[in-house]
Amino acid sequence: MSNTPGKTHSNVLTEGASRAAARAMLRGVGFSREDLSKPIIGIANTWTEIGPCNFHLRDIAEAVKQGVREAGGTPMEFNTVTISDGITMGTEGMKASLISREVIADSIELVARGNSFDGLVCIAGCDKNMPAAIMALARLDIPGLMLYGGSIAPGHLHLGPDGKPLPGEVPESTGKEIDITIQAVFEAIGSHAAGRIDDAQLEAVEASACPGPGACGGQFTANTMAMAGEFLGISPMFLTGVPAMDAHKHEASRQAGRLVMDLARTGLTPRQIITRGALENAIAAVCASGGSTNAVLHLIAIARELDIPLDMQDFDRISDRTPFICDLIPGGTYVASDYQHAGGSRVLAARLLERGLLQDNPTVSGKTIHEEAKLAEETPGQPVIRPWSNPLKPTGGLVILKGNLAPEGCVVKVAGHERIHHTGVARVFDSEDACFHAIEAGKINPNDVLVIRYEGPRGGPGMREMLAVTAAIKGIPELSKTVALLTDGRFSGATHGLMAGHVAPEAQLGGPIAAVREGDTITFDIPGRKLTLNVSDAEIAARLKNFKAPVPHYKRGVFFKYANSVSSASEGAVTT
Repeated sequence: MSNTPGKTHSNVLTEGASRAAARAMLRGVGFSREDLSKPIIGIANTWTEIGPCNFHLRDIAEAVKQGVREAGGTPMEFNTVTISDGITMGTEGMKASLISREVIADSIELVARGNSFDGLVCIAGCDKNMPAAIMALARLDIPGLMLYGGSIAPGHLHLGPDGKPLPGEVPESTGKEIDITIQAVFEAIGSHAAGRIDDAQLEAVEASACPGPGACGGQFTANTMAMAGEFLGISPMFLTGVPAMDAHKHEASRQAGRLVMDLARTGLTPRQIITRGALENAIAAVCASGGSTNAVLHLIAIARELDIPLDMQDFDRISDRTPFICDLIPGGTYVASDYQHAGGSRVLAARLLERGLLQDNPTVSGKTIHEEAKLAEETPGQPVIRPWSNPLKPTGGLVILKGNLAPEGCVVKVAGHERIHHTGVARVFDSEDACFHAIEAGKINPNDVLVIRYEGPRGGPGMREMLAVTAAIKGIPELSKTVALLTDGRFSGATHGLMAGHVAPEAQLGGPIAAVREGDTITFDIPGRKLTLNVSDAEIAARLKNFKAPVPHYKRGVFFKYANSVSSASEGAVTT
């Protein structure tokens, strides 16, 4: 039995005469006897060549493995699946995205338990791999960390004097150049459908938005969850935020490899790091930064893995006391790389500490989060992370509404718009596709409330995100500032207006959203935290009395298994 510090789990796999066969097989793929006597660190990689978010993660993994070896460990890399939200958006394939969170977490857990790793680095680059990685780390509770592959660089688009995209090769001196993200493409799709731009102008936006590898550049779900990982303490603060193609990314990844060896030797595990206080820190960071509503779903799911009570009302409570100070796309001006260059999460942590909103907790760096905050190096004059004296809004970017339409709650992102009251006529769609086609056909009127249902965890199944719908609306100015939307699926990206997502209970389970009829009126009351279907309780009950859920879309396979075991969105949409 090896007494090597940090080799606390893998002895059962590699040590002693009875393990000769296992060693023989591992030697067959290049590991030496000496390699196998060291702590064995699993490197869970979500690499894929389907999309930019994870395309570069093989290079990240090589740098991590180099750091592990330099610190005296033996890395063993394995791969798991990933689904690109951006690529699948607006299609049936998008239903696979949230389901993949559970599959990724399960697969990492299986490989780690099967191989008795002494430590684990999970390398993630897209919306669902990050919460999945953290969920797996929480389940396993072995020394480990989550490392973000980094954000994409912004695209550059030339606009003509009319503010529209300039197609073809454009001299640098021509027109105005702006930074764009993938959101601009979805918005351009809406503008194209409305006849406001032509094919060549749409092509100009498409060709410019994604200049290379990295996750979507705004404070969408990927960057929100990467930042949340830093504030949970499970990702090395500032190191993990280095953009994908930044010259410092290799060295930052090497350092992460060294850090996991420190964790293996000290025995610090995820359950010691991710406490109730750490979860509240992550929520405060999400609220201060105008982060994705999906953080509600994912942080509740992570809390469930740790048996820590956390619910939607915790987000509302923390948001109410946390001013919104980060001027980031989609509701603001700057991209994720600007946030990192401004000083990144250490600067935001310093802000939260200054206001008494940052609880002290250990982190994977070996420092407490208060110590990390005190290491902040703020770029002079940076406009991205504002001081408390000049917030974008006096409270955070998320609110939770309840009412007769959402008894368990729903999530509204208030970053990026000013409407706090809205009453409109319900336009009811039983799928995202039906709503999108109605927008394209010009059938939506100003002030309508678009109700998209049967897209929840069970009804979808898989809770599609409605970025195609919201971005299409943003491309039509007379709608973008007047309509409201609600769904038992998800809204996140295009924060142009009033959107209530994660409405629970969902329609498939007979929630009140299933009772809404075309022509009803619905009221959003943000200050009062109410979402109301303006019909009587007796009428809602009468409409639901004979409710019969639609026949499930899938009769076997992973979608079927998920639909039969998933919890409500208000409980994190976790499988049991």
